[in-house]
Amino acid sequence: ADHILIAVGGKPTVPTFPGAEHCITSDGFFELEDLPKSVAVVGAGYIAVEMAGILHTLGADTSLVVRGDRALRSFDDLVASTLDSEMKRQGLKVVPKTVIGEVRLDEATGLKTIVADDGTVVGDFETVLLAVGREPLVDPLALDKAGVDLDGKYIQVDAYQATSAPQVYALGDVCGNIELTPMAIAAGRRLADRLFGGAPNAKADYDAVPTVVFSHPPIGTIGLTEAQARAEFGDDDVTVYTSTFVNLWYGPMPIDPADKPRTAMKLVCQGPEEKVVGLHVIGMGADEMLQGFGVAMKMGATKADFDSCVAIHPTASEEFVTLPVWGTRGSVPYSPVFSNEEEPVKEPTTAR
Repeated sequence: ADHILIAVGGKPTVPTFPGAEHCITSDGFFELEDLPKSVAVVGAGYIAVEMAGILHTLGADTSLVVRGDRALRSFDDLVASTLDSEMKRQGLKVVPKTVIGEVRLDEATGLKTIVADDGTVVGDFETVLLAVGREPLVDPLALDKAGVDLDGKYIQVDAYQATSAPQVYALGDVCGNIELTPMAIAAGRRLADRLFGGAPNAKADYDAVPTVVFSHPPIGTIGLTEAQARAEFGDDDVTVYTSTFVNLWYGPMPIDPADKPRTAMKLVCQGPEEKVVGLHVIGMGADEMLQGFGVAMKMGATKADFDSCVAIHPTASEEFVTLPVWGTRGSVPYSPVFSNEEEPVKEPTTAR
């Protein structure tokens, strides 16, 4: 072949603690024939929170076991803390600061018990699902014999997906750079354009990649978190706008306002022109609204650009283009944080 592409993806990581053989992974989730009555999902990333949300919504007594204080620790603090509160509000148990030392099987009942490394016991569960990460599926390929260099477990590639071996390329999870299916598809398309479409400079852009976590509720995020922006640009060069509110969908529902799911949003802006370098949202419709805002950010949108867009009412996404201070930036005293928090939660209205 004139060209060879390595895109074999990855596989779930299975830890080596005693009793790991009694657990399943995300692969095993799709092999379940019956809904378990009780499940422990171990992990704190995309797959863990998605699996936990699915199982809990289907009716399983679900616990999410995480090593730190909460899930999605690398995400912006606003969406991670809101997700933690929402999962608990829904009745999904979150078991923090738990590192698994062992999983014990009761042969008589088939139930599994988690024993943490500090001796804490969590259980019992019909199913323990491990979602602690994934690793590239490169071991069976004997890439060293083909002259393909690795960086740890991942294949080394340049900006054009080329490996160290001539005419051999790699993309997706085997490269370890933004391990998302749409990112791999985009990289594959750009590679095909370059090799066969007459576009010699075509390459994938790995900056400001929008992504969605299909948690309950969903999360959409693109760009830098507030913490990342402050670390990169300094506190004095970062302006943050936030809003927390009850989606209008829940307005007429006859339940206490404090029990209604919240939507939380954040814009992270940089410099006097307030270029939007981070956008984060959790709540109903977050998955659908992110694509359009992703285009705006790729084009270098500023807070003023957001403000200049007429809001579509009634939608949740209109909050991003009406975040105060609205339409007056530059004529008001500087403040590093603007918030439209609802404290306490108030009923949404149909007019602004």
